[in-house]
Amino acid sequence: MFPWQTVWSPHLNFPWSGSVAQKIEPSTNWFFDSISANAGDSRIEKMAFEKASYGRQIGLITEVLLELASKSQEFESEPSESLTRLKKIKEDINEIKIQEASATAQEIEDRLKWLKRNSTTEYDLLCVRLRSLLNESDA
Repeated sequence: MFPWQTVWSPHLNFPWSGSVAQKIEPSTNWFFDSISANAGDSRIEKMAFEKASYGRQIGLITEVLLELASKSQEFESEPSESLTRLKKIKEDINEIKIQEASATAQEIEDRLKWLKRNSTTEYDLLCVRLRSLLNESDA
């Protein structure tokens, strides 16, 4: 074939043919990359998040706000609707935390039972480590 004829030769890609170059490196900065440049410095946001998560920050703000609201309620007869909703949200979140702690404890218990049945050596080693850990936390 002559080089001048390649202009008229069609270039077809059938399914699963063609370029297969793909970036497979996971992106772990999706949360902080989504903070717009106008909202603040994403590096500062990331460092602040490492100190205290947004949930922890909001939790502290909620606790302070409810405490201040309870002090101001001494002078008012009826709490506002927003205050009632905020108290309900805080109670719901506390209930979620209790349920998660209970589920985690049950999962640990189930895994320990499985380990005892299936690998007594590992179970015994784990018991020794757990006893020292439990004694450590009691002190």
